[in-house]
Amino acid sequence: MSSKLKSKQLTQGLFGIYLIALFWIIIFKLNLSLIPLGSRRSINLIPFAASAAINGHIDWAEPLLNVLVFVPFGLYAANLFKPIGFKVKLIIAVSVFCEVVQFIFGIGATDITDVINNTLGGIIGLFVYQGVKIGVQNSDKMQKVINQIAVVGTVLCVALLALVKLGMHIRA
Repeated sequence: MSSKLKSKQLTQGLFGIYLIALFWIIIFKLNLSLIPLGSRRSINLIPFAASAAINGHIDWAEPLLNVLVFVPFGLYAANLFKPIGFKVKLIIAVSVFCEVVQFIFGIGATDITDVINNTLGGIIGLFVYQGVKIGVQNSDKMQKVINQIAVVGTVLCVALLALVKLGMHIRA
């Protein structure tokens, strides 16, 4: 098996791990049990309305986290799929899927702002991929660099959100 094929398979495996982590973060809210879930169902179709009202100040933490958690998705999509239009549609579709699942199962607030921020994060990931591609001319090395960036991004997103979740438990 060629090193290029092995590297591509590694990327696919990492993407699968990232998707599991992404759904655990977004849909299951980092919970290991479904028992506390299902008690919250709301929908917000006004962009940035829900994130704007905390003691009269805009809370940028959640929107920023939503952007960051989807940056690796853009990297993976850029690396694994071909037409740019498909990549953007995939990013939007996965974000909408997460929001719809949250609404159907009463797992969290369904918010258009999350779709916007998730999509922005994915598009940033697409741009990061293009920037790396410009900087790295060798396609074999490119795959390695993208895998390294994607692993670091995935681990950092999960770690950051786990810390946020831990912080929420400590404050409660």
